[in-house]
Amino acid sequence: MYEAVAAYPAGDSTVSRQAKTAADYGYDGLVVRTRNAAFDADAISDRYGIDVVGGIEIDAADPEAAAGAVGNHRPECPVLLVRGGTDALNRYAVEADRVDVLSRPLAGDGDFNHVLARAAATNRVFIEFDLGVVLRKSGGPRVQALKGLRKLRELVEQYDTPFVVSATADSHRELRAPRELRAVGEQIGFRAEQITAGLEAWGEIVARNRERSEERFIEPGVRRGRYEP
Repeated sequence: MYEAVAAYPAGDSTVSRQAKTAADYGYDGLVVRTRNAAFDADAISDRYGIDVVGGIEIDAADPEAAAGAVGNHRPECPVLLVRGGTDALNRYAVEADRVDVLSRPLAGDGDFNHVLARAAATNRVFIEFDLGVVLRKSGGPRVQALKGLRKLRELVEQYDTPFVVSATADSHRELRAPRELRAVGEQIGFRAEQITAGLEAWGEIVARNRERSEERFIEPGVRRGRYEP
């Protein structure tokens, strides 16, 4: 299982501190969303026994800006996220097969419907279930967050849309163990094994993109090289 976190300077904790806490909680890997975070992934991985992966979460004002950023960063990025929050950004992300994850689709004024769920399934864009909003809000905002996540769950189940799960931690103090996220997931109708699958999906994205970055890769199932019977 993997988690995806923000780190200093976008978050309050360093990558090393996030990795230590994630390892203590039993995670196998950590995706760092922060493009400007400076860290030695190999050294941290060796120190804590956890796979540390550099990613980029694009936070753009509109689809045009997001498309430019995706074009610039896709070749170098093991995990590429586009942050949602408006209908236009959500639509752009699920229709762009170069995007790995639509993150925080219900933030701000963002909505998600059956059209977007189908497009995400077609393009294999993973939808993020941001459980952090439930963990860190209370009262009315927490009730609204739960309502939105329940609707999102119904859509991804109906259209077999790929998804990931995260606590969207900006600090190691905001990280939560998988068992805690399973408990939150049950509040929106997920089974425990579905939350586990959503955490494992980050690792599937990492493995897929590492494979695609290999020099011999052409497309899934096709490699450059001499034919061998």
